[in-house]
Amino acid sequence: MEKLVIEGGKPLSGAVRIHGAKNAALPILAACIMAEGEITIENVPDLSDIDVMLDILKALGCRTERRGEQIIVDALKVCEHHIPEHLMSQMRSSIFLMGPLLARLGRVELYQPGGCAIGERKIDLHLRGLAALGAVIEESGSKIVCTAEELTGAEIALDYPSVGATENIMMAAVMAKGRTIIAGAAREPEIQDLQHFLNRMGARIIGAGTDTITIDGVPELMPCSYRIIPDRIVAGTLMIAAAATKGNITLENVCPAHLTSAIHVLKRAGVQIAIDDDIMNISSHARPKPVERIVTAPHPSFPTDLQSQIMVLLSLADGVSIIKETVFEGRFKHVDELTRMGADIRIDLSSAFIRGVPRLYGATVEATDLRAGAALVIAGLAAQGTTVVEQVHHIDRGYARIEQMLRHLGANIVRTSPVTTE
Repeated sequence: MEKLVIEGGKPLSGAVRIHGAKNAALPILAACIMAEGEITIENVPDLSDIDVMLDILKALGCRTERRGEQIIVDALKVCEHHIPEHLMSQMRSSIFLMGPLLARLGRVELYQPGGCAIGERKIDLHLRGLAALGAVIEESGSKIVCTAEELTGAEIALDYPSVGATENIMMAAVMAKGRTIIAGAAREPEIQDLQHFLNRMGARIIGAGTDTITIDGVPELMPCSYRIIPDRIVAGTLMIAAAATKGNITLENVCPAHLTSAIHVLKRAGVQIAIDDDIMNISSHARPKPVERIVTAPHPSFPTDLQSQIMVLLSLADGVSIIKETVFEGRFKHVDELTRMGADIRIDLSSAFIRGVPRLYGATVEATDLRAGAALVIAGLAAQGTTVVEQVHHIDRGYARIEQMLRHLGANIVRTSPVTTE
């Protein structure tokens, strides 16, 4: 397995462009199957999760082509409603295909999705929402079969603002008969991006970004071209990395409005942030200040996808900080690895109590999930000595060639492969 080897202690400096958002690209790629024709998506990151989604689209009958950050999807000949289990097991976001396949073919057969082991993530809200639109759902072991002779608009109230459920229901409802109202909808920027894409195809959706989304069904969707928003989690990760290394970096192609909560927390920690349209400068030259309390929650609160990264910064703060994780109960697996690097962190149920230390020390650590892996890379950049991060495939799910991006900012980081012998 590949590893990242990091020589720490060097401040990050320079400028880097933020690539497109994985969590926006995946549902948009899934939605492409609802239009009969060629769709062009720009600013798509080169990630393993994107590759899996393209493999699934091909298995369903789509023609796909990648040209750098541009992906072309032609769904004219989509006829397969069965998603292979071995592909679903690789990526949780494959669940996004339920809504589009129901809308296009009236049937979908799939399996419980895979992905990062960060806690239980049930798909009950997806299934209940689709059932409210008229889908008949049968479950047998891990297999799920959804059928619908006709989807009909409905009023759907979500018990929790699930991003995936909101997006799946949106996509199914786009071609349903009548009006659908989603109450208690998630408000993430990626949902707004999906709305903009679907409307570009001819859908009639309003309200994304609020807790109530209204969809008036249309008979068909048309091919279009669209550009994905920047990845706010990649931007947030680099902002934290700059602060942890006492660096000075400039991020280009970033949307500051998507990072309001992260910006607020970093400023509380003493980080200097200057914003000019889609360019952001982040600098820090002193030991971070502790942040009394951070609570992860759905947007616009502090994102759970930045929890492990901010914990690294607070591990170096001059005082005690507290992070309460309310989204995923399994998202503290990085703590043991950070402790091996010298961090002083205590976990009590869903809260982490972080007593800052003067420095971290290099060690061999293991990425247990995507964002934990990013956090360990940040820790290695800030640490004294050499850090080896194993299980890099987790990181590749959400960061396009992370070692190249960081080397562009002056980091001493390389990717190594195991030596094979004949």
